[in-house]
Amino acid sequence: MWFIALVLAYLIGSLPTAYLVGRYVYGFDIRRRGSGNVGATNALRTMGTVPGLLVLAVDALKGMLAVWLGQAMGGPWLAALTAMLAIVGHNWSIFLEFQGGRGVATAAGAVLAMAPPVILWALLLWVIIVLLSRYVSLGSIVAVGLAPFIMLYFHRPWPYILFTFAGAALIIYRHRPNIKRLLSGTEHKLGERS
Repeated sequence: MWFIALVLAYLIGSLPTAYLVGRYVYGFDIRRRGSGNVGATNALRTMGTVPGLLVLAVDALKGMLAVWLGQAMGGPWLAALTAMLAIVGHNWSIFLEFQGGRGVATAAGAVLAMAPPVILWALLLWVIIVLLSRYVSLGSIVAVGLAPFIMLYFHRPWPYILFTFAGAALIIYRHRPNIKRLLSGTEHKLGERS
């Protein structure tokens, strides 16, 4: 039963929302535009506000669905694992030759399903950092980096706390190119179009 849930979670996460919107609505491959990333930020930059928000919403829903699936089929431990598999699927989609995004929106959706107050505080941190710096990547790195400690503060179940630590590590690892550009001053700011 757990194996089925994990496979389903990976497939849910693998749904390449930004690619599908770019390819079938706008007629281009988002992997060849902007940062080449298959996520909400690059969708916003290359397709505009409405498509970007649509991609954000669907990618977050993937994380929520994965958690609900895990909770229904096995409880908190399985929910933590299915959430992680959804992020893995988003980052390395089976439908895109194992290419993908960074996993921030999918992780946010998972945390929303696990602990709504945690995502509200993480979102507040993200907004403050992005407004001050205009770097979406910096806001994402800070928010996911602090999310495990917010989860600890709210005394959520240990499987969810461990998920946020593991998810944060993976997402920060996936932001390595962004971190290099931030350090060199070449990272795109919010509002800059490719």
